[in-house]
Amino acid sequence: MSAVTTSKMLALSVEGRDALVRQRLEQTTNNNVTSLLVTDLNNIRWLTGFTGSAGTLFVRADDMVLIVDGRYGDQSREQIENSHAQCSVIEGRSAAALREGVLNVTKDLKRVGFDPAEMTVIAHETMSAQIDSELVKVSAVVPHLRRRKSEPEIQRMEMAASATDAALSEVEPMLVLGLTERDIRDELDYRMRKHGAEFTSYDTIVASGPNAARPHHRPVGRKIIEGDSVVIDVGGLVDGYHSDMTRTYLIGEVDPVLSEMHEVVSASQLLGLSHVRAGVLAQDVDRQCRDFIADAGFGSEFSHSTGHGVGLQIHEMPWVRNGFAEPLEVGEVVTVEPGVYREGLGGVRIEDLVVVTQSGCRILTHTKKDRKCLQFRLTT
Repeated sequence: MSAVTTSKMLALSVEGRDALVRQRLEQTTNNNVTSLLVTDLNNIRWLTGFTGSAGTLFVRADDMVLIVDGRYGDQSREQIENSHAQCSVIEGRSAAALREGVLNVTKDLKRVGFDPAEMTVIAHETMSAQIDSELVKVSAVVPHLRRRKSEPEIQRMEMAASATDAALSEVEPMLVLGLTERDIRDELDYRMRKHGAEFTSYDTIVASGPNAARPHHRPVGRKIIEGDSVVIDVGGLVDGYHSDMTRTYLIGEVDPVLSEMHEVVSASQLLGLSHVRAGVLAQDVDRQCRDFIADAGFGSEFSHSTGHGVGLQIHEMPWVRNGFAEPLEVGEVVTVEPGVYREGLGGVRIEDLVVVTQSGCRILTHTKKDRKCLQFRLTT
């Protein structure tokens, strides 16, 4: 049995997170807005522990109120109690009751903040018609607060990463057996669950040969053959928290350009990792990787950002890319994943998931990256 399934999961408490929301609202709105409407389900989960598929949360000056339909009354109350959130629940068993609940919660609120990234135009229009309060655009309050992870959150991500490492270690030898991209994908997905992941973090990527030149290729029925580069981008999910890892394998004798690409990306990725620490601008980590690859002559073939935050979502703040001029902070979990892709030939991407520390980073993904350990020869 894997270490993932035998590890004791730390209790995940959300107590006090609503106070952080109020504090940030005060800092960013000069106290003009003291309440926040939250409709994004990941943000609702972070604040309350509720994991249902529908709900509306109001963080008010002195309390939180979650409004759910009749499917989620018992679930929401139980999950809120277990997570130690200071939040009451209104359960509406009809559309009219839900509207009445929203109106009652907001009747004394002059202004209610909302994150425009959370709401569609129609959702905004509907909410505006339901309440007398003024809806005011505010910056991404909850996504900003979610950047820094607690130890229980990091543990869940580390468990998800461990399940992925274990699955990939079992699947690596299969790359030389003439299997298809889909075969490898299916084996990885099954084995991640076997090793403790509840689900895949995203659609597993297995991209071989010319397909490896597409960063987000979907596996097809193509057989892996000698001379291929094979990009495997895989992650697991544990209690709502994601992991993310990419390794690139060179199968047998490959084009010398692929070998050079692997060496360049590997060195670039190690350079990026060496620059991750609290206080460093996220865009500067991207610049280190990008400049190295450009100096090696592959700059135009590095077609995506160097990384991103990971947590309740597979892509979340902070963004490790040009233009994100905010410093990394202790407790953030980010990826470092430079890549080079040449149309018609293949691609190389190497990615680790890391926790930002004061002096550097702690790597959560441990599958070997050294090219000598990744090269296999076809047996059939």
